[in-house]
Amino acid sequence: MRGLRCSLGAGLTAGLLESAAMARRLTFAGPYLDRAAHLRQDPAGLDAALAEPGSCATLVFESRSLISDVDTDAPRAALVGLACLPAATRPAEALTLLGRFAGRPCFALEVTATDALPELAGTRFEDLRGIAGRLPASDAGLLGYARAMVGWRRRHRYCGVCGSPTRPVRGGQVLACTDQGCGTEQFPRIDPAIIVLVDDDRGRALLGRQSAWPADRYSTIAGFVEPGEALEDAVAREVREETGIEIARTDYFASQPWPFPASLMLGFTARAATHAIHRDDHELEDARWFTREEVAAGVIRLPPRQSISFSLIERWFDAADGQSLRATPGARF
Repeated sequence: MRGLRCSLGAGLTAGLLESAAMARRLTFAGPYLDRAAHLRQDPAGLDAALAEPGSCATLVFESRSLISDVDTDAPRAALVGLACLPAATRPAEALTLLGRFAGRPCFALEVTATDALPELAGTRFEDLRGIAGRLPASDAGLLGYARAMVGWRRRHRYCGVCGSPTRPVRGGQVLACTDQGCGTEQFPRIDPAIIVLVDDDRGRALLGRQSAWPADRYSTIAGFVEPGEALEDAVAREVREETGIEIARTDYFASQPWPFPASLMLGFTARAATHAIHRDDHELEDARWFTREEVAAGVIRLPPRQSISFSLIERWFDAADGQSLRATPGARF
C-alpha cells in the first residue's frame, strides 16, 4: 500500500483486562469492547467521536481484515488512525461505529481499493477465519464484529420492500430506505445455527464430514434453526436428518459469533437414544461414531481450534480422567 506513511496502532487490550474466565471464552466472543450504543442516537456525540484524536478504524478489503505483524508469533489487529486516512477513503457514511476499543472510538471501514491508502508498514490483509486463532481474544472479537457489519451493509444496499437505495444512519448500525414514502429501516441480522456434540452410552462421539472439507476432517453436527423452531427441537431435527440418530437429552454448552458471514453458533451436548446411523438426506459425505482412542491416534483430523466445534470435542475428550486433547501427541488438528 503506497502513499503517505502513517502511524499504526495494534489492537491493544489496555483497559480491557482479560480475566482467566475471559481467556477461556470462545474465539470472537467476550466483552472485547464498549459498544457505546448511546452514540448511535447522538449525532453530536458521534461527530465528537469521529473528531477525537485517537479515533481509529479497522479496515476490511475483499472480506479480509488488516493485520499487523502477520509473520511473527504475535499478530495483532491493525487499527489505523482516522486522521491518517485520506478523506476520500473515509466518508462519514462509509464508517460503522463499533464502539470504544481500548478506550478509543473504533469504526469499521470497507475499502474497495488499496492504492489510495497510506503506507501501513508491517501490515497485510488476511482471511480472518484462518488467522483468528493466533490473535489476542479481544482483537479477534473486534475484527469479527467489523467483518460482520461490513458484510451486512454490503448485502443490504437496497430496500427489501421497495427496492430504493438505503443510506446508513445511527452510526452505520441502521440502513434506512431513501424513499420517504417507504421509510423502511433495516437492522443487522444474524443467522442462528445449532451445533452439537452427540455422545452415547459406549463413550463414543458422533461426528460427520462434508465433501468440501480437507481429507479426513470430521466435525460435530450443525445446522440452521428454522422459523418457528425452538433450539432444542432444531438439535433433535438436525441430528435426525443428517445421521438418523434420535436424541434422549440435550444440554446447552456455549455460543460463538461466527461472522462468515453472519451466524451465531449455539452449542449443545446431547446423549443419543439410538446407535444406528442412517444418512437419509445425504447432506454429509460420512457420519460415524468415534472413540477417544481413535481421536487420540489421529484417525481423523479435528476442526480448527478456534471453532466451537473443536471446543465441544475437546470437552467430551477431556471428560475422561487424565485426558487432555491439546496435550495428546497423536491428535490431528
